[in-house]
Amino acid sequence: MIHDFISLVFPALCAACGEGLYKGEEDLCTKCLFELPKTNYHLNHDNPVARLLWGRVNVLKAASYYQFAKGGKVSEMIHRFKYKGQKNVGITIGKHFAHELKEAGWLNGIDVIIPVPLHKAKLKKRGYNQSEYFATGISSVSDIPVLNNVLLRTTSSETQTRKSRYLRWKNVESIFKVDRIEQIKGKSILLVDDVITTGATIEACARCLLEVPNTKISLATLAYATL
Repeated sequence: MIHDFISLVFPALCAACGEGLYKGEEDLCTKCLFELPKTNYHLNHDNPVARLLWGRVNVLKAASYYQFAKGGKVSEMIHRFKYKGQKNVGITIGKHFAHELKEAGWLNGIDVIIPVPLHKAKLKKRGYNQSEYFATGISSVSDIPVLNNVLLRTTSSETQTRKSRYLRWKNVESIFKVDRIEQIKGKSILLVDDVITTGATIEACARCLLEVPNTKISLATLAYATL
């Protein structure tokens, strides 16, 4: 009765469309789960996210769950996830994505998951790293462990949102470092982030991780956006 009363006064809303959720729905309504624009890039090795990194950094495979469009439902969902404290949205989407990745055999051979880190100043301000929550959702379905203390951001960079492709790359050049190297030597790593646009941040992270002997990198993001 208490739960029903709270739900009546403070109804749970879908993070994508803002409509009320029914019992059994979690963070996203059933309609949005079916209608949000999935890329299905994990089913095609030669996809736009993978091609984005060709010739720049050696990534074995890459995929994004949703197609990002400014002002669309995916954009609204990510805004709530990153800036409105709706952390569980990342876990929920990570779970759904992981089920599809597992079914396709895409996660086979992955040893560890590493989320793209935030600088400690931004982490303190926001209160959480959204990529860690997305990674947690993938991990809960795949049983692949998440390592949050290996890849570190040493410099607080400016937001990438309004920067050109070149300035995005310069903005994140040499701002990451690897700690606890022994934890990833010889490992196949799944690097995860919320949104990939130009690939500048992912490239910088992957280059840093690939300096560790015998590491391999794959990439999964919640969404793919074009400039």
